[in-house]
Amino acid sequence: MHKLISELKRLYLFDEQQQYLDADGSAQPLTPAVLARHVAGEQTVAARLVSDGGLARALVLEFGGKGGGRGGEQHWSALCTIANAVQHELDLPAPAVSISGTAFQLWLSLATPVPIAQARQFVQLLRSTFLPASTDILAVAPPAYVEQVMLPPALQPSGKWAAFIHPSMGAAFVDEPGLDMPPPPAAQLGFLESLRSINPAQFAQALAKLQGHAGLVPEAVAVAAPAPLPAPVAPSAPTGLLLQDATLEDIVRWLHARNIEPTFRHRLR
Repeated sequence: MHKLISELKRLYLFDEQQQYLDADGSAQPLTPAVLARHVAGEQTVAARLVSDGGLARALVLEFGGKGGGRGGEQHWSALCTIANAVQHELDLPAPAVSISGTAFQLWLSLATPVPIAQARQFVQLLRSTFLPASTDILAVAPPAYVEQVMLPPALQPSGKWAAFIHPSMGAAFVDEPGLDMPPPPAAQLGFLESLRSINPAQFAQALAKLQGHAGLVPEAVAVAAPAPLPAPVAPSAPTGLLLQDATLEDIVRWLHARNIEPTFRHRLR
Protein backbone atom coordinates (compact mmCIF):
# COMPACT_ATOMS: atom_id res chain seq x y z
CA MET A 1 0.00 0.00 0.00
CA HIS A 2 2.86 2.37 0.81
CA LYS A 3 4.35 1.89 -2.68
CA LEU A 4 0.97 2.58 -4.32
CA ILE A 5 0.61 5.83 -2.38
CA SER A 6 4.17 6.81 -3.33
CA GLU A 7 3.35 6.29 -7.01
CA LEU A 8 0.18 8.39 -6.76
CA LYS A 9 2.21 11.20 -5.19
CA ARG A 10 5.07 10.81 -7.71
CA LEU A 11 2.75 11.19 -10.68
CA TYR A 12 -0.12 13.44 -9.65
CA LEU A 13 0.54 15.41 -6.47
CA PHE A 14 3.07 17.95 -5.23
CA ASP A 15 3.78 19.46 -1.83
CA GLU A 16 1.82 22.71 -2.23
CA GLN A 17 -1.25 20.92 -3.59
CA GLN A 18 -1.80 17.86 -1.37
CA GLN A 19 -5.22 18.81 -0.04
CA TYR A 20 -8.76 17.50 -0.07
CA LEU A 21 -12.11 19.05 0.72
CA ASP A 22 -14.02 17.75 3.76
CA ALA A 23 -17.79 17.59 4.11
CA ASP A 24 -17.90 21.29 5.03
CA GLY A 25 -15.92 22.27 1.94
CA SER A 26 -12.82 23.15 3.94
CA ALA A 27 -9.38 22.24 2.60
CA GLN A 28 -7.60 19.62 4.71
CA PRO A 29 -4.08 18.15 4.36
CA LEU A 30 -3.97 15.05 2.17
CA THR A 31 -1.59 13.19 4.47
CA PRO A 32 -0.27 9.66 3.82
CA ALA A 33 -2.60 8.40 6.55
CA VAL A 34 -5.62 9.93 4.79
CA LEU A 35 -4.48 8.50 1.46
CA ALA A 36 -4.04 5.06 3.05
CA ARG A 37 -7.62 5.11 4.36
CA HIS A 38 -8.79 6.41 0.98
CA VAL A 39 -7.26 3.65 -1.15
CA ALA A 40 -8.42 1.05 1.41
CA GLY A 41 -12.02 2.24 1.05
CA GLU A 42 -12.28 3.42 4.66
CA GLN A 43 -12.54 7.16 3.86
CA THR A 44 -13.17 8.44 0.33
CA VAL A 45 -11.84 11.96 -0.29
CA ALA A 46 -11.72 14.21 -3.35
CA ALA A 47 -8.20 15.51 -3.93
CA ARG A 48 -7.69 19.04 -5.19
CA LEU A 49 -5.60 19.04 -8.35
CA VAL A 50 -4.86 22.77 -8.21
CA SER A 51 -2.77 24.50 -5.57
CA ASP A 52 -3.72 27.73 -3.80
CA GLY A 53 -1.16 29.40 -6.06
CA GLY A 54 -3.02 28.24 -9.18
CA LEU A 55 -0.65 25.46 -10.29
CA ALA A 56 -1.43 21.92 -11.45
CA ARG A 57 0.51 18.89 -12.59
CA ALA A 58 -2.24 16.28 -13.05
CA LEU A 59 -4.32 16.81 -16.19
CA VAL A 60 -7.44 14.66 -16.00
CA LEU A 61 -9.93 14.32 -18.85
CA GLU A 62 -13.26 12.70 -18.02
CA PHE A 63 -15.36 10.82 -20.56
CA GLY A 64 -18.89 10.01 -19.38
CA GLY A 65 -19.30 6.26 -19.56
CA LYS A 66 -22.52 5.75 -17.62
CA GLY A 67 -25.63 4.75 -19.54
CA GLY A 68 -24.29 1.76 -21.44
CA GLY A 69 -24.90 0.77 -25.02
CA ARG A 70 -23.71 2.99 -27.82
CA GLY A 71 -22.98 5.91 -25.49
CA GLY A 72 -20.42 3.96 -23.50
CA GLU A 73 -18.73 2.77 -26.66
CA GLN A 74 -18.52 6.34 -27.99
CA HIS A 75 -16.98 7.60 -24.76
CA TRP A 76 -14.39 4.83 -24.76
CA SER A 77 -13.62 5.44 -28.43
CA ALA A 78 -13.10 9.14 -27.74
CA LEU A 79 -10.71 8.35 -24.89
CA CYS A 80 -8.72 6.04 -27.16
CA THR A 81 -8.54 8.78 -29.81
CA ILE A 82 -7.09 11.27 -27.34
CA ALA A 83 -4.75 8.72 -25.73
CA ASN A 84 -3.33 7.69 -29.11
CA ALA A 85 -2.93 11.32 -30.20
CA VAL A 86 -1.07 12.16 -26.99
CA GLN A 87 1.50 9.47 -27.76
CA HIS A 88 1.72 9.38 -31.55
CA GLU A 89 0.88 12.94 -32.60
CA LEU A 90 2.41 14.84 -29.67
CA ASP A 91 5.21 12.38 -28.77
CA LEU A 92 4.30 12.40 -25.06
CA PRO A 93 4.57 9.54 -22.55
CA ALA A 94 1.63 7.18 -22.25
CA PRO A 95 -1.16 8.43 -19.94
CA ALA A 96 -2.94 6.34 -17.32
CA VAL A 97 -6.52 5.16 -17.81
CA SER A 98 -9.08 4.71 -15.05
CA ILE A 99 -12.76 4.01 -14.45
CA SER A 100 -14.43 6.23 -11.88
CA GLY A 101 -17.62 4.29 -11.28
CA THR A 102 -19.54 6.57 -13.65
CA ALA A 103 -17.00 7.58 -16.32
CA PHE A 104 -13.70 6.86 -18.01
CA GLN A 105 -10.74 9.07 -17.12
CA LEU A 106 -7.44 9.81 -18.81
CA TRP A 107 -4.55 10.93 -16.58
CA LEU A 108 -1.58 12.96 -17.81
CA SER A 109 1.26 13.64 -15.39
CA LEU A 110 3.48 16.73 -15.63
CA ALA A 111 6.95 16.64 -14.11
CA THR A 112 6.69 20.36 -13.28
CA PRO A 113 3.44 22.13 -12.32
CA VAL A 114 2.06 24.69 -14.78
CA PRO A 115 -0.40 27.58 -14.32
CA ILE A 116 -3.99 26.39 -14.31
CA ALA A 117 -4.85 28.56 -17.33
CA GLN A 118 -2.18 26.76 -19.35
CA ALA A 119 -3.39 23.36 -18.16
CA ARG A 120 -6.96 24.21 -19.13
CA GLN A 121 -5.89 25.43 -22.55
CA PHE A 122 -3.87 22.28 -23.16
CA VAL A 123 -6.84 20.03 -22.36
CA GLN A 124 -9.25 22.17 -24.37
CA LEU A 125 -6.93 22.09 -27.40
CA LEU A 126 -6.61 18.32 -27.10
CA ARG A 127 -10.36 18.09 -27.38
CA SER A 128 -10.82 20.56 -30.22
CA THR A 129 -7.89 19.17 -32.24
CA PHE A 130 -8.52 15.44 -32.05
CA LEU A 131 -12.26 15.06 -31.44
CA PRO A 132 -14.94 16.01 -33.98
CA ALA A 133 -16.35 19.47 -33.32
CA SER A 134 -19.91 18.13 -33.48
CA THR A 135 -19.33 15.51 -30.80
CA ASP A 136 -19.98 16.55 -27.21
CA ILE A 137 -18.15 13.61 -25.64
CA LEU A 138 -16.36 14.93 -22.61
CA ALA A 139 -18.42 14.64 -19.44
CA VAL A 140 -17.21 17.97 -18.12
CA ALA A 141 -18.17 21.18 -19.92
CA PRO A 142 -15.37 23.12 -21.64
CA PRO A 143 -12.57 23.62 -20.81
CA ALA A 144 -13.02 19.97 -19.72
CA TYR A 145 -10.39 20.15 -17.03
CA VAL A 146 -11.12 18.19 -13.83
CA GLU A 147 -9.84 20.16 -10.83
CA GLN A 148 -11.09 17.88 -8.05
CA VAL A 149 -11.10 14.10 -8.27
CA MET A 150 -11.19 10.93 -6.20
CA LEU A 151 -7.79 9.35 -6.81
CA PRO A 152 -8.13 5.71 -7.86
CA PRO A 153 -8.47 3.29 -6.29
CA ALA A 154 -11.45 4.62 -4.36
CA LEU A 155 -14.79 3.37 -3.08
CA GLN A 156 -17.51 5.55 -4.57
CA PRO A 157 -20.79 6.46 -2.79
CA SER A 158 -22.56 4.23 -5.33
CA GLY A 159 -20.71 1.22 -3.93
CA LYS A 160 -18.62 0.88 -7.10
CA TRP A 161 -14.84 1.08 -7.03
CA ALA A 162 -12.81 3.50 -9.11
CA ALA A 163 -9.58 1.95 -10.35
CA PHE A 164 -6.77 2.28 -12.84
CA ILE A 165 -7.09 -0.22 -15.67
CA HIS A 166 -4.98 -1.51 -18.50
CA PRO A 167 -5.99 0.29 -21.73
CA SER A 168 -6.82 -3.05 -23.36
CA MET A 169 -9.51 -3.64 -20.72
CA GLY A 170 -11.56 -0.50 -21.41
CA ALA A 171 -14.06 -2.03 -23.82
CA ALA A 172 -15.20 -4.40 -21.06
CA PHE A 173 -16.48 -1.43 -19.02
CA VAL A 174 -18.54 0.44 -21.63
CA ASP A 175 -21.77 -0.64 -19.88
CA GLU A 176 -20.56 -0.08 -16.32
CA PRO A 177 -17.26 1.78 -15.77
CA GLY A 178 -16.72 0.62 -12.20
CA LEU A 179 -15.74 -2.45 -10.16
CA ASP A 180 -17.93 -4.36 -7.71
CA MET A 181 -14.88 -5.36 -5.64
CA PRO A 182 -11.75 -3.46 -4.56
CA PRO A 183 -8.91 -3.84 -7.07
CA PRO A 184 -5.74 -5.60 -5.87
CA PRO A 185 -3.19 -2.95 -4.74
CA ALA A 186 -0.38 -4.83 -6.51
CA ALA A 187 -2.22 -4.58 -9.82
CA GLN A 188 -2.87 -0.85 -9.30
CA LEU A 189 0.80 -0.35 -8.53
CA GLY A 190 1.74 -2.25 -11.69
CA PHE A 191 -0.31 0.12 -13.85
CA LEU A 192 1.47 3.19 -12.43
CA GLU A 193 5.10 2.35 -11.74
CA SER A 194 6.11 2.20 -15.41
CA LEU A 195 4.52 5.57 -16.26
CA ARG A 196 6.65 8.67 -16.87
CA SER A 197 5.78 12.31 -16.36
CA ILE A 198 5.81 14.84 -19.20
CA ASN A 199 8.91 17.01 -18.83
CA PRO A 200 8.74 20.80 -19.36
CA ALA A 201 10.32 20.68 -22.83
CA GLN A 202 7.88 18.00 -24.00
CA PHE A 203 4.91 19.93 -22.63
CA ALA A 204 6.01 23.20 -24.24
CA GLN A 205 6.55 21.51 -27.61
CA ALA A 206 3.18 19.73 -27.47
CA LEU A 207 1.33 22.90 -26.42
CA ALA A 208 2.94 24.86 -29.26
CA LYS A 209 1.91 22.16 -31.72
CA LEU A 210 -1.69 22.24 -30.46
CA GLN A 211 -1.74 26.03 -30.64
CA GLY A 212 -0.47 25.81 -34.20
CA HIS A 213 -3.29 23.40 -35.11
CA ALA A 214 -5.78 25.89 -33.69
CA GLY A 215 -4.28 28.79 -35.60
CA LEU A 216 -2.97 30.42 -32.43
CA VAL A 217 0.42 32.04 -32.08
CA PRO A 218 2.47 29.62 -29.94
CA GLU A 219 3.72 31.13 -26.71
CA ALA A 220 7.44 30.52 -27.00
CA VAL A 221 10.50 31.87 -25.26
CA ALA A 222 12.75 33.70 -27.69
CA VAL A 223 16.23 32.26 -27.67
CA ALA A 224 19.10 34.16 -29.24
CA ALA A 225 20.66 32.29 -32.13
CA PRO A 226 24.35 31.52 -31.75
CA ALA A 227 26.64 33.82 -33.67
CA PRO A 228 27.86 32.27 -36.92
CA LEU A 229 31.41 31.01 -36.95
CA PRO A 230 33.81 33.19 -38.95
CA ALA A 231 34.58 31.89 -42.40
CA PRO A 232 38.07 30.45 -42.74
CA VAL A 233 40.54 32.90 -44.20
CA ALA A 234 42.24 31.51 -47.24
CA PRO A 235 46.01 31.74 -47.15
CA SER A 236 47.47 33.98 -49.77
CA ALA A 237 48.60 32.22 -52.89
CA PRO A 238 50.01 33.53 -56.13
CA THR A 239 47.22 34.57 -58.49
CA GLY A 240 46.87 32.29 -61.49
CA LEU A 241 49.11 29.70 -59.90
CA LEU A 242 49.63 26.76 -62.25
CA LEU A 243 50.01 23.27 -60.88
CA GLN A 244 53.33 22.87 -62.66
CA ASP A 245 54.65 25.98 -60.89
CA ALA A 246 53.24 25.18 -57.41
CA THR A 247 55.31 23.80 -54.61
CA LEU A 248 53.95 21.12 -52.25
CA GLU A 249 53.37 23.81 -49.60
CA ASP A 250 51.34 25.86 -52.11
CA ILE A 251 49.10 22.91 -52.87
CA VAL A 252 48.50 22.12 -49.18
CA ARG A 253 47.62 25.74 -48.42
CA TRP A 254 45.23 25.83 -51.38
CA LEU A 255 43.46 22.65 -50.21
CA HIS A 256 43.27 23.80 -46.56
CA ALA A 257 41.64 27.05 -47.67
CA ARG A 258 38.78 24.91 -48.98
CA ASN A 259 38.61 22.72 -45.85
CA ILE A 260 40.16 19.78 -47.67
CA GLU A 261 42.66 17.63 -45.84
CA PRO A 262 45.09 16.16 -48.36
CA THR A 263 46.36 12.61 -48.15
CA PHE A 264 49.65 11.77 -49.86
CA ARG A 265 50.63 8.25 -50.74
CA HIS A 266 53.97 7.08 -52.06
CA ARG A 267 53.90 4.07 -54.36
CA LEU A 268 56.87 1.80 -54.21
CA ARG A 269 58.01 0.31 -57.50
